[in-house]
Formats: sequence, structure tokens, C-alpha cells
Amino acid sequence: MNELSRAGVAEAGAEGRAGLSIGPAARGRFRRASGTLAALDIGSTKITCLIGRVESDGQLRVLSVGQHRARGIRAGSVVDFEQAEASIRAAVAQAEELADMQVREVVTNLSCGRPASHRLDVRLTLGGHAADQNALRRIVLEGRARAYAEGREIIHALPLGYAVDGTEGVKDPRGMVCETLSARLHIVDAEVGTLRNLASCLARCDLDIEALVAAPFAAGLAALVEDERELGVTVIDMGGGTTSLAVFAEGQLQHTDVIPVGGQHVTNDIARGLSTTIAHAERMKTLHGSTHAVPEDERELLPVPLVGEDDHAIAKVPRSMLVGIIRPRLEETFELVRERLEDAGLGRAAGRRVVLTGGASQLIGVRDLAAQILDKQVRHGRPPSPRGLPDSASGPAFAVPVGLLVWAATEGQIARDLASTGHEAPPGLLGRLATWLRERL
Repeated sequence: MNELSRAGVAEAGAEGRAGLSIGPAARGRFRRASGTLAALDIGSTKITCLIGRVESDGQLRVLSVGQHRARGIRAGSVVDFEQAEASIRAAVAQAEELADMQVREVVTNLSCGRPASHRLDVRLTLGGHAADQNALRRIVLEGRARAYAEGREIIHALPLGYAVDGTEGVKDPRGMVCETLSARLHIVDAEVGTLRNLASCLARCDLDIEALVAAPFAAGLAALVEDERELGVTVIDMGGGTTSLAVFAEGQLQHTDVIPVGGQHVTNDIARGLSTTIAHAERMKTLHGSTHAVPEDERELLPVPLVGEDDHAIAKVPRSMLVGIIRPRLEETFELVRERLEDAGLGRAAGRRVVLTGGASQLIGVRDLAAQILDKQVRHGRPPSPRGLPDSASGPAFAVPVGLLVWAATEGQIARDLASTGHEAPPGLLGRLATWLRERL
């Protein structure tokens, strides 16, 4: 992690959930030498739990992987407590059994609550004194106070850069004498009601939230290389219920957004269009789905069991019909991504490259379709595999859980280290959620 981020997150250390830049995790070395790490990716189609630790040589090791089909989750939000609790408990229990240990705290992803990005300029008068750690903390605290909006909670507060007496481009102003110190903050907030539901559901599972990390931010931690983060890149994480995006530039998270469209919508389109079951529609999408039709597709007939009929009521449809259902939904998804990027006014900051992660990105032809609609160079983001991670969990679909584990091993530990220096943080999101839960449970 660069010095800017070390300085800017002191105020969040006690809660371990400030927005931080990418640290040494990308280079394969981590800061925490002992202790158990747990990452929980709560998706609309599957729940994934990774348990790991940082070994004595500084390398991250995955001890176990637990996975279960998600129920009671829609677009990343809890819609049925009992079903969601059962799914989360099953995934965590599987990981605990394989690792032979119990988990009490988890770093989990944020894709619910309609997360939104904001920019905020904060100015602090120092009156000719040198900037220090406390000054940087005061800037972040003031920014969080000014960014507060009724019904929303701040998840990440990330300093993008400093200016000393109007001179911009300062990465670490500590020790510099100045009259005024200014900073531009990137704020990510979300609806507090949805976050409380998530915290309450995890509490029912006997789990505490160690940190909330925006899903595309976590995917970027796992899937991006250093040059991409510096030059500008857009991460598009294509999940089951949502498609989330994050823009990185100059080594920092510059923007994040969530679109409520994902792979489940493609499955539902197939089920409706072919009058088949959801389960068979998912199977057809996985085995035969594509975004590009070829002449042979007219001649290749696929069996389709009709919904509500007996086992013998099977229709035959050309593969071209399946492609004709899938492509429009994915075109719409990437067009929405393009519109969101244009509305954010990022321009050159978004870069010329796109990295695709998430299970829905693995459909045949998605990469080419994204390149065509977004007019950018596109690749699939395959996170480097930590020790112990099975091959089955090393693809784009596991970028978020691996990124959450990376965050726990690096940025989360740095936040805890900063907290131990004596800079106590005022009650923030996780503190208020804990208080709220204690009052109600």
C-alpha cells in the first residue's frame, strides 16, 4: 500500500472498512504473519466462503473453500432471512469443516443497497504547521461528516490525492509545512436499511462483519496487474443478480457502480422464451450458451423439457434460438455499463482496458461482445491462485472471494495496525450496526 493510503485510513482502523488502495498483495506478499482470515462472498446465485492465513514466509494460503447455492438473496440483498441464513450457514460450515476451525468474523462483499460513488474536496487550515498523521485523519473525518446523507452509510472514504497550498499532485504531505492542506476524497455509500438486513442475517449465523468491501473493488484486488491500475482500467464483475463495475487509475479506486442485471436474468429469459424450467434453462446456458451465432446453429437441435409437462414432453429447438435469447440481454448489460461510465464523466480515467470477472463473464463470446459495445480492449480476469486454492476455484467466478481474502490479509491488517497507534475512530458503519443489532437481538 502506498503512503497516501496508510495516512488516509487511520480514522477507519477500528472498524477495518475504509476504502484503501491496492497494496503489496498484488506482488504476492502479505503483512499479517498469523491468524485466521475468512472471506464471505454473498452472491445472488451462490455463497462462497474462503478461510486462509498468511504463512511465516509472507505468502497467503487458502485452507478451505465452502460453497452453497444462494437462496433468499436477490441482487445481493437479503429478501428471506431463513433461506439466506441456511445458505450462508451451509457454505461457512463446509469451509469450517475442511479447515477444522470455527469462523467468527468475516470480510464480506457489498453489492446491495444501491452503492454510489461521490467526489468531495476537503480543505484544512494548518496555519504554517507541518502536516502530520492527525491532519490527514481530520481531513477524512471532515469528508465523511460532509458526505453523510440521510438513510445512507459511508462504506469507503478514499483520499485520491492531496494539495499543499494549492500545489496538487502530492501523494504524502506528512512533514510538509503549509497554510492549507486539501484533499479529494472518493466516497462510496449505500442504503443503511439494506446493510442492516445484511448484518442482521449474518448475526443470525453467529458471524460478525469485520469489513464490508465493494464487490468490484475486491475483484480488482484479485484480478488486476499493477500497470492496469496505474494506467486506467475498468473492472466489470458479472454476477448472478448484479453487474458491478469499478474504475481504477493512478493506483486508486476512482469510481464504482452496480447495475441490477446479471446472469440470472439471462437464465430467466431462456426459461420464458423456451417455456422450460429455470434449472434446465441454466443448464442450457452453461452447456450451449453463446453470444454469437454460427451457421451450424440452425442445424443443431437442443432438447427442451417443457415446464409443467411430464418427462416425455420434450421439444426440439435450434441452438440459434438460444443464442437469439442470450445476446440481447448481454447487449443491454454492456450498453448500461457504457452509459454509467459516460454519466460518471470519467473519460480517460476509465482507460482503454476492461477486465471481466464473475461467473456470467465465462459465457462464450462475452469478451468479444464487450469489446464491440464498449470499444475497449477486454480480457478475462483470472486471479493468481494463492497456495491451497483448488483449480475449481481459480477462475473469474472466484475473483471477488479471493479479493476479499487479499483485503483481509493486507488492507484490513494495515487498518488494524493504524488503530493500535491510539487514533480511536468515532462510531461508524460497523459500530452502529453492532449497536443496532445488540438492541434488537
